[in-house]
Amino acid sequence: MDQLVTERLILRDWQLTDSKDLYEYAKNELVGPNAGWLPHKNEEESKDIIRMFMRNNDTYAIVLKAENKVIGSIGLHDRKPDESLAELKQREIGYVLNPNYWGMGIIPEAVKCLIKYSFTKLDLDLIWCGHFNFNHNSKRVSEKCGFKYRFQKNETLKLLDNKEVTTLYYCMFKSNYIGHKN
Repeated sequence: MDQLVTERLILRDWQLTDSKDLYEYAKNELVGPNAGWLPHKNEEESKDIIRMFMRNNDTYAIVLKAENKVIGSIGLHDRKPDESLAELKQREIGYVLNPNYWGMGIIPEAVKCLIKYSFTKLDLDLIWCGHFNFNHNSKRVSEKCGFKYRFQKNETLKLLDNKEVTTLYYCMFKSNYIGHKN
């Protein structure tokens, strides 16, 4: 994946040496359950997740330039929430952020960068963004970044002891992005 740079952030490949920073926020109860996974139990679990990120090659580490620290992750996942649009070239954006950095506009900055990259360099037709109905912060990010609500799905989260959730899906078509100022 190409490294991407914004005013305050570097989106780059994960490295095993990022495990301390990942564990710092991944152990927090406010993070994982909002994204569909349990908090990490130790730094070794965070290293295992980094290895998975490296294998899958679809998730960036979000580095805050001012601190040279990983403060979150953002992925561009090969998912197709709406089968009726399966023929389109598409990905789904997913993200988490260390709660110490919430409310600073960091995720919208990273998402807008990834949207631009997805439409201009990867030539995608469609980008999805989904969140659970109880995750109001992610709802605000979706709306702030120009995604439009499409539909909702009830799902069972295997990683959270089969918890039943409602996922709200938003999308953006390339045709809606062209000319859009970031």
